[in-house]
Amino acid sequence: MTDIDFVPIAVGVVAVVAGALIVHYFLNKKSTKPRREPNRTARLRTLVDPNDKYLLPLVEKEVLSTDTRRFRFGLPSKQHVLGLPVGQHIHLIATIDNELVIRPYTPISSDEDVGYVDLVVKVYFKDTHPKFPGGGKMTQYLEQMELGDKISFRGPSGRLQYLGNGTFSIKKLRKDPPKHVTAKRVNMIAGGTGITPMLQLVREVLKRNDKDKTEMALLFANQSEKDILLRGELDELAQKHPDQFKVWYTVDKAAEGKLQLGHTHATYSIVS
Repeated sequence: MTDIDFVPIAVGVVAVVAGALIVHYFLNKKSTKPRREPNRTARLRTLVDPNDKYLLPLVEKEVLSTDTRRFRFGLPSKQHVLGLPVGQHIHLIATIDNELVIRPYTPISSDEDVGYVDLVVKVYFKDTHPKFPGGGKMTQYLEQMELGDKISFRGPSGRLQYLGNGTFSIKKLRKDPPKHVTAKRVNMIAGGTGITPMLQLVREVLKRNDKDKTEMALLFANQSEKDILLRGELDELAQKHPDQFKVWYTVDKAAEGKLQLGHTHATYSIVS
């Protein structure tokens, strides 16, 4: 592992509404081999081959807001987990209006959850945004799915994987051999439903009961306070782990009287 003081890595950047992610790794100077956590009890994995497609049924749908949904898909059995490493994502695949549509998503569930996988998705309805009058093809397709309908999953995908204890495996290109870097601190920026990959990492680090000392900071941007997804869990994690995880919120439109700081250092403003 090469000694480096600072490495900026853009894991993914899209519009704030769709979600954004910029992660900066403040690296240790020690050249050590990455340490993996002990394997969990063996479970049946759904995503066995990243090149195969796995047809999964919609078993539950929850309305989180006027345009955001939680979709729960059933796995092959109640003993199955998805089999998605932390830092990786899946692709949903569907033929919509005679066109093959493929979109990436990061589940909010984890491999601690057996029998199902949960996705939180912002639905882009037609005629709601002047630049995209047709709306989102995949998100509207998901919105129209009935319980029992199936859609194809493919994965794991992605060039970044968290191995534990601050160590990341990163590929510059998909076919490149992975390089390992160890971070003392991870800074994250997310927008909208782009919170899901961040929450995946935050949960993984904090559930290790002080075995993982990685520090994390998150700036979470949304259009308004009511649009802040999964805020209850984020606030709870920040309260329980104040020395290890901090979160800031920023919104385009602040409610009157809401310009204040809270226990999570929530700031309702525009960051320029």
